[in-house]
Amino acid sequence: MTTRLDLDGATWTRISPKYKWPEMGSYALSGLVVAALSAFTWFSGQWWSYALTAAILVVTILVVAFVPRRVRAIGYQLREDDLLVRHGILFLRFVAVPYGRMQLIDVNRGPIVRALGLSDLKFVTAAASSAVTIPGVPAAEAEKLRDRLVELAESRRAGL
Repeated sequence: MTTRLDLDGATWTRISPKYKWPEMGSYALSGLVVAALSAFTWFSGQWWSYALTAAILVVTILVVAFVPRRVRAIGYQLREDDLLVRHGILFLRFVAVPYGRMQLIDVNRGPIVRALGLSDLKFVTAAASSAVTIPGVPAAEAEKLRDRLVELAESRRAGL
């Protein structure tokens, strides 16, 4: 009995390990802002105000420490009829997007991600809740992947 959801014979294309830096920075900055805001409770002089700030800092450190592992868990696979995307460590998520259902393939590059030479690919289908994103793809690879997926999507839609 297998405990993992990995597919037999699946070779996953992983995202760039450089993607951990913007993710770690984002979580660290958010945690520090919340900790700084909680420091305003120190003026009450209550013990719980110090404990609250310490708890926020500990949780922030733990979340930032797990980011590299979470980034390594993100992958995608081009299969015969669909694109399979994998996210998560504790809560695994596999999303299969049929090529014929892809309506839009969006390449996003924010300033920090762009400085690292990365892009985010977003796939939109007809279903409202089906927006799938592959973050941290190297820019050149993202362009090739977008073109390949557009080609596959057009060929599959033509057969409908």
